Amino acid sequence: MREKLEHRLAALKSEFESGQKMLAEQETKQANLRTTLLRISGAIQVLEEELAKDVPGNDNGYSLSANKSTECAAAGDTCLNMP
Repeated sequence: MREKLEHRLAALKSEFESGQKMLAEQETKQANLRTTLLRISGAIQVLEEELAKDVPGNDNGYSLSANKSTECAAAGDTCLNMP
């Protein structure tokens, strides 16, 4: 009986360690994705501001959607529904 319990304990410890490694990998992927989204958001803002300069009658120089993209990225939100 004791041997069975020790074997199960070793299996659970191994599974736990594997789970911790997977979690760390996912957290790294999440951080990389946030960085990528922030860069994309910045590029969107720059392009929208450049395009807004060419629109006659646009007083503020950039569109509202550029502000939304930047706010989402700065707040660290996922913001997958960005325009």
